[in-house]
Amino acid sequence: MAISIILGILTFVLVVVSLFMILVVLMQKAKSDGGMGSAMGGGMAEATFGADTGNVLSKATINSAIAFFVLSAALFLGRIYQHTHGQGGGAALPTLSVPLAPKQAAPLTTPTVPTPAAPAAPANSSPKP
Repeated sequence: MAISIILGILTFVLVVVSLFMILVVLMQKAKSDGGMGSAMGGGMAEATFGADTGNVLSKATINSAIAFFVLSAALFLGRIYQHTHGQGGGAALPTLSVPLAPKQAAPLTTPTVPTPAAPAAPANSSPKP
């Protein structure tokens, strides 16, 4: 039970880190001074962080990427641990026992359906003038 709470908290933190990393990447100024970086507020980041903007945003991107990969690996290993130790928390489907052979087997026959006969053509089938 405690492992599922920890995995839930780590999942929430992973989502927050992912959103932060998206915002930091979009705030960075492009090398060619154009593109999506300037459209999404690349100049605003320079006004906020000062002249050393590129260094601050680069460090934030690297740190958030490291946190993203560490959290992803931890969640992966946690889910494996949860699955192998049977601590699904009720999320797994129940196992059903099915009898191997039915109590009385019905004979396997093919039903015969009579085929209808083709309708007879009228004796005088020539068109009348």
